[in-house]
Amino acid sequence: FTASAEESMALNQIWSGAIIDRRLALLEAEGVRFVTGAHVGKSPSWSALRKEHDAVVLAIGAARPRLLDVPGADLSGVVLAMPYLEAQNRATVPAALDARGRRVLILGGGDTGSDCLGTAHRQGASAVSQVELLAAPPPTRDSSNPWPQWPMVFRTSTSHEEGGARLFARRTTRLEGEHGQLVALHWIETVQKDGRVVDVPGTEQRIELDLLVLALGFVGPDPGTLPDELGVRLDPRGNIIVDAQRQTSAPGVFCAGDASRGASLIVWAISDGREAAHHVDASLRGGPSALPTRGLHLPFGGRS
Repeated sequence: FTASAEESMALNQIWSGAIIDRRLALLEAEGVRFVTGAHVGKSPSWSALRKEHDAVVLAIGAARPRLLDVPGADLSGVVLAMPYLEAQNRATVPAALDARGRRVLILGGGDTGSDCLGTAHRQGASAVSQVELLAAPPPTRDSSNPWPQWPMVFRTSTSHEEGGARLFARRTTRLEGEHGQLVALHWIETVQKDGRVVDVPGTEQRIELDLLVLALGFVGPDPGTLPDELGVRLDPRGNIIVDAQRQTSAPGVFCAGDASRGASLIVWAISDGREAAHHVDASLRGGPSALPTRGLHLPFGGRS
């Protein structure tokens, strides 16, 4: 059996959809009720949500993006990674977020940038490049990066295997436009010296492109009206403050994952979610919970 790229994509969507439907059915059988079409914070409002429930767990992530601070960043054709990916997932891609037939450049070498790379391929981009500020990591773990530190090694995702150029050690200096539309990006090559990124004189280049996707990481949650409506306090970095029981400054309001610790790994989100469930259960019972808890002093984030 052979299939075209379009047929393979359709079959993959059907297969993935069946798995998701099965998982949702299991969760619903356990008592979870899913409410779709809701814009929490607006409809319903945070205050309304709190009044209708005995406890609320905030798991809103850290979706506030790091922005590109260079001249021309407000040009049409410069888009953020999350709206770009979300539009593709919802299959409602506006013209401004459609890479078909366009020269696409993605700033950011992380997982989000890799997802954007694969999405641009699927949309039919004429050319795709992913650019990273730092130099390419080594193929194997360096002696200065011992276990148990995270291994800083060169990785190739399935999106990278589909094609596209990967470029390293480039810093964007400005964006060029015509009639408000992005037409080119200017960068300069960099090196790392004494822990700093330093420009290499004489290496400036102009790159013509039609769509620039910013995948520069995330700086914290987007709390919206949470502080005003519920009195939830934020730390200086904009993360939601929680105590050892993962409860915020608002009684009955708990928080788990990136919203309280900043953009981090999925394993921390899972662990925080289980910890929050333990303390919510104890709070509602008015006594000990039988749910598991870490109960440990952790190296990152203190005692949770």
